Amino acid sequence: MKPPVSVTITGAAGNIGYALVFRIAAGQMLGEDQPIILRLLEVPQALTALSGVAMELEDCAFPLLHDVILTSDPAIGFHNADYALLVGSKPRSKGMERQDLITENARIFAAQGKEINTHAARDVRVVVVGNPANTNALIAAANAPEINPQNFTAMTRLDHNRAKAQVATKTDHLVADVTRMTIWGNHSSTQYPDLSHCLVEGKPASELISKDWAIKHFIPTVQQRGAAIIEARGASSAASAADAAIDHMNNWVLGTSEGDWVSMAVPSDGSYGIEEGLIYSFPVTCKDGKYTIVKDLEIDDYSQAKMRETEQELIDERGMIADLL
Repeated sequence: MKPPVSVTITGAAGNIGYALVFRIAAGQMLGEDQPIILRLLEVPQALTALSGVAMELEDCAFPLLHDVILTSDPAIGFHNADYALLVGSKPRSKGMERQDLITENARIFAAQGKEINTHAARDVRVVVVGNPANTNALIAAANAPEINPQNFTAMTRLDHNRAKAQVATKTDHLVADVTRMTIWGNHSSTQYPDLSHCLVEGKPASELISKDWAIKHFIPTVQQRGAAIIEARGASSAASAADAAIDHMNNWVLGTSEGDWVSMAVPSDGSYGIEEGLIYSFPVTCKDGKYTIVKDLEIDDYSQAKMRETEQELIDERGMIADLL
């Protein structure tokens, strides 16, 4: 059996963390032959709840789970971390402006970036789940100068999965039949779910879905899905967010399917004219633990405008936290 790897989860006692830990321990993220050490990081006031999570993990008797470390000390939480899922972040409270939320979380992720830089493995792979995810990933990377910036990503896989499910339902197909879905830009309401290159059972989605439906229903549904879930259940997405984080890391580490791609928010290399360095969602393929942005896709004028709109939001967010970069 392989030697164990360390997986750090921040905010591990929260709803998303709770939905993550058991599936990771079962091997669903890194494979059923990969032993795991879970490093669960929380704020001090949540450690009692976290101890209950650890009891449940013990009671599951997962064969792959070699150890569970509970801590509120980032030096311990990120010690030799091979994989880090940054879930914990300050939620938006009543009366809080978006800029206030971005600034508060920027400080949290700047501190975490420094801890990762000091304590994590040099090839640690990081996915930021806590919102605003793209900008939080940008600032964490900026505060970890000894780690390759390419190792910091943000999760738009939830949007990707939501978009695939909408297409499958609309066309009366299985989600597995829907390939080459693309989410461009920010994990926010400006994101652009793009059907231009999407296939359904190998056929262009445009042959089955009208542009009118895409513009009036599909795009706004995907963009506003998180808000709709909050309205319906009184809480934000948890199980689906955890599932998407597992999908994100699983594909990054173990690869994407031949002929298909997934959406990941990664540092822009200037592809499609997107400003270099922004953490922007692109279609990517993954192989041998590395991701590659899909190049040279045809982009029509409508898509170009949507891609620029979400890019501008990311530029604006970066401006709000420029002093911490």
